[in-house]
Amino acid sequence: MADLTPNSKPDRHAQRRALLELAIGYLLILFVIWTPRPWQRVLWLVAVAGIAAITCLSIKGSAREAFRAMGLRKENFLRSLWVVGVALMVAAVALVAGVDKATLEFPVSPTTGEGGLLVFIKTFWGYALWTFVQQFLLQGFFLLRLLRIMPSPWSAAFAAAGLFALAHLPNPVLAPLTLVWGFASCLVFLRYRNLYPLAIAHAIFGISIAITVPGPVVRNMRVGLGYLRYDQPHRLLQPQRPDGVH
Repeated sequence: MADLTPNSKPDRHAQRRALLELAIGYLLILFVIWTPRPWQRVLWLVAVAGIAAITCLSIKGSAREAFRAMGLRKENFLRSLWVVGVALMVAAVALVAGVDKATLEFPVSPTTGEGGLLVFIKTFWGYALWTFVQQFLLQGFFLLRLLRIMPSPWSAAFAAAGLFALAHLPNPVLAPLTLVWGFASCLVFLRYRNLYPLAIAHAIFGISIAITVPGPVVRNMRVGLGYLRYDQPHRLLQPQRPDGVH
């Protein structure tokens, strides 16, 4: 890849390199998803190191401009913050539906069995960080390279969303949802080039699914081999009945 700056024009060599980087990065992710433990943890470190190395080696010229092209910028943050508002509205609807269908569950402490804001934060803070990583991979890694390969930004956005959804198979809930979100978030990214609101919205959507869809249905948000080998664990989420009684 020649560089990651917005104004660079890809040539055939850059396109071939982008395709190779895409293949390596995506295969590393698939190996992690479909490898059993304890080897999965080793491959996770290999994948992180590999994708980080590809990203660093792809930067030619100004590192600041390259990171800005990947969406790590402050420009357009406020202009694209409406995405977070939409996510909050969707989450509110999901919460109301969860209460109505008696599927709403809140995190509880595995030791005391009590809930609360602190338990909620302890349960989901790691997931919130992971959503940022996923958005970086989707837009900052895959989409930028697909823009050099595909004939149009729309086709690149759809291809990136397709790869994103395929990585969530065979989960029948997450795969279609990530296809829709992946395509929509790529289009928003192409307009504003800011990753942060998308990561926040992703976290809101994901947490909404976790507390409104029963764990056995979504298999605790697992994908790949983890989904197939899912064994319902001890309940760590507290059901919320329509009358408000835990």
